[in-house]
Amino acid sequence: MQQNLSEDIEQYILKLFEDESEEFVSLRRKEVAEIFNCVPSQINYVLRSRFSPERGYLIESRRGEFGYIKILRINTSDPKEKIKQVKKIVGKEITVRSACRLLSTLQERGFLNLRERLLIEVALAQAAQTASQEFYLNQERVNKITADTLKRLLITIIDLNTNME
Repeated sequence: MQQNLSEDIEQYILKLFEDESEEFVSLRRKEVAEIFNCVPSQINYVLRSRFSPERGYLIESRRGEFGYIKILRINTSDPKEKIKQVKKIVGKEITVRSACRLLSTLQERGFLNLRERLLIEVALAQAAQTASQEFYLNQERVNKITADTLKRLLITIIDLNTNME
């Protein structure tokens, strides 16, 4: 039952994107929970699992009586905006697994081709393995190296693709 409810909530939010024809939608958790006759934590679950950065979304949330949730869909048209979003999504740390999910989403959205995605995945896995095994770095430091490497590679691809157009 929860799976169907989660899918219904996800489809509702995706429909808001279509209706608004914007790169973001704003909603109130409580109102959406009332529409689906569920608890607000169910909305949180859907946002965390279906609208994560790895899937191409950023969530801004403000709690309280006038709180809202703003869901931003990654824009892939403006090169400067792409770089800004890449830095924000990747953040200061990312695991190789999360990076691979993000890369898959970016490929699905036409940001990367299959070859670029696979090359980056191999480079990230090798960098993480080297950092942890040869330099004996802890997982937090490895995740920082992974984030820095991923950002540099994606920014390089953005620059190359921009110069080729």
